[in-house]
Amino acid sequence: MPSPQERLVAQLTQIKELSGLSLRALARQAGLSSSSLSRYLTGQLVPPWEATVALCRAVGRDPRPLRAVWAEAAKAGAAPPTPRRNDLPADLFDFTGREAESALVVELLRTTGAVAIDGMAGVGKTSLAVRVAHRLAPTYPDGGLYLDLHGFTPGQEPLEPHTALGRLLGALDVTHPPAGTAERAALWRSELSRRRVLVVLDNAVDADQVRPLLPGAGKSAVLVTSRHRLVSLDGVPPVSLEPLADADAVHLFGRAAGLAPTDEEAVSEVVRQCGGLPLALRMAGARLRHRPGWTVAVLAERLRATPSRFDSAFGMSLRQLDTVQRRTFRLLGVLPGADFDAAVAGALTDLPPDRVGVALEELVDAHLVQEPSPGRYRMHDLIRQYAADIAADEEPQAEAALRRVLRHYLAQAVAHDQTLPAPHRKEPSPGDPAKAMAWFDLEYVNLVACFDAAVRLGVDEVVAELPQAMRVWFFRHRGTDDQIRLLEAAAAAAARLGRDQQRAALLADLGYARAAAGRLAEALSAYELADQSGPDDHLAAGLALRIGFVRRDLGDLKAAQAQFRRARELFEKIGSHAGQSQALAFDGWVTLHLGRHSEAVELARASVALADGPAQITGLVTLGVALASHDPAESLRTLHEALRLSEQNNLQHNQAWCHNYLGVALRIMGSAEKAHEHHRRAFELLEPLAEVQLEIDFLHTYAETCRATGRYDEALVLLDRTIKLARELGRPHDEELALAARELAASSVA
Repeated sequence: MPSPQERLVAQLTQIKELSGLSLRALARQAGLSSSSLSRYLTGQLVPPWEATVALCRAVGRDPRPLRAVWAEAAKAGAAPPTPRRNDLPADLFDFTGREAESALVVELLRTTGAVAIDGMAGVGKTSLAVRVAHRLAPTYPDGGLYLDLHGFTPGQEPLEPHTALGRLLGALDVTHPPAGTAERAALWRSELSRRRVLVVLDNAVDADQVRPLLPGAGKSAVLVTSRHRLVSLDGVPPVSLEPLADADAVHLFGRAAGLAPTDEEAVSEVVRQCGGLPLALRMAGARLRHRPGWTVAVLAERLRATPSRFDSAFGMSLRQLDTVQRRTFRLLGVLPGADFDAAVAGALTDLPPDRVGVALEELVDAHLVQEPSPGRYRMHDLIRQYAADIAADEEPQAEAALRRVLRHYLAQAVAHDQTLPAPHRKEPSPGDPAKAMAWFDLEYVNLVACFDAAVRLGVDEVVAELPQAMRVWFFRHRGTDDQIRLLEAAAAAAARLGRDQQRAALLADLGYARAAAGRLAEALSAYELADQSGPDDHLAAGLALRIGFVRRDLGDLKAAQAQFRRARELFEKIGSHAGQSQALAFDGWVTLHLGRHSEAVELARASVALADGPAQITGLVTLGVALASHDPAESLRTLHEALRLSEQNNLQHNQAWCHNYLGVALRIMGSAEKAHEHHRRAFELLEPLAEVQLEIDFLHTYAETCRATGRYDEALVLLDRTIKLARELGRPHDEELALAARELAASSVA
């Protein structure tokens, strides 16, 4: 007897069939993300009742008869619940006051789902947002997300909405976000609409930066902090923070100082000198706590000696430190990135680990450095700027220290990269690949900041080598915004260093990144520059293959074939059977599209014979499509073998490709419904990958299947999407093909 989950999946599948829509189109109509709908239809996740209702309404069906089977499935549970995501910094143990403001923020989140907390630097905006977020954690069971937008971080540009959306989607396990900002924002709203998540967007520079990041309909909420009042942010009411009232300021100072001060006049003077700002009050209290011989009156007198409240509080905290600790503080002001660990501080200061550890502990105790999680440190923007200003005046070795940090990050990136399996190395070094990927995930923002610092300082060795050390990470995170920018700068640095082979390798990677983004003309330009740089035979063979791909996708099949045959010769020269197999397979592919079926079959068979395991997939797919018209049984056997290898080796791109061409083969054989099923599955697998190149290919083939099977309206939708993408990416061949196919489909409708 089917389980409740299986019965629910059957009902949802029937709803999808009734709609006559593709997975993406149905998801849009129901207000869901296609990745979520895919998980519901495959039984990986029980949909919320609201999502089930939305699906029923999309096809004009009464949802009430489904309630019982949905409730049973929800009770049984389709899969283990996803662990609650929590990126929030730690709550402050000495948080003081703000009862009225906290209550107002909580009430506004309940009624409007959004609040913008504004106020001057150091007034406690982030502390309040984090306090409220922790307090409301049970109300948002799907997690608490935190993102620093770097609106006022010294030495860093504010985070662009495009990049911010990429990181937020990544926190929701969307690893390959769409290319466009508008598409990312739409997906972000869709993902939040089915969850209860509280998002803290810290340190916003203005309303324009925040607007694309806001949730839409649903039960998620957002807390924004900014030094500016974001009055133009519609639907996000402001809560402005003033400095602490005297009573709260006195209480916070006493807690930070570890005493119950009795000299009311001196305490009032300290509070006045600190301007009622929590940041300054904590520092002043820490200073007094570390000087047990001082009275509050002595502290007040010292503070009076410095006219600026920030200089007085920060400087007072700094003076309690020894020479090494003060130098560590100054140098931290020039450190790139968002946060750091003790090893980075060691590279910065050139101190042994034990001394660095002591220095960091003292800086944390003095409230000059924060430790939001064990072993990870960061500085408040105001303090970072203060440290940087002092370093500019008093630290002649600051640039040398920064160069040590850049070399440290590069060495760490290289070491972690060596543990990752990749096609360009025979054996990875000993180590845990999962930990290596986690290190890149954790340090990614800092690595990019270090790269930018290396560009600024002209440290070409780091500029040229760091993107290569991140190569495998980037391959698994295709669509990451920074990759093309980094590779362009790296190739230029390698040229300045006279490293022709390295430049060629970087240009090859640049071409690949551009091609994956659908920018074919730019990809070809990078490949041809690499080919002109005198690459060795290994790289030249790979380049010929890649140039062939671009020529094929530009519609120049004969030029593509010439490149594939050149690649085969080069791979044969270096003794690479796998490379020869790939070149033969793609030679067969273009030969098939040139109308020479028998020759294509021979090339594909030769490809399969030269390879083993997943290296056979390309040849098997080529062979399967070539055989579809005159040997259906072998065609399907071959394509299913390619799919089996793809699934066995967890190759999602290849799985999608296999399903798409199973759809093509079944269309040729006249099995319309099965063909549609495979095309739809191909798009489900493709959806989280942000692979524009494959998407265009799949759109063409699925539209042809729809047209051939009389689904003209669906074909028109697919072709319109193809035309839009082709125009955006400057792909006239794809646009021409889609326009011609659209004309045929439209005439059939008429």
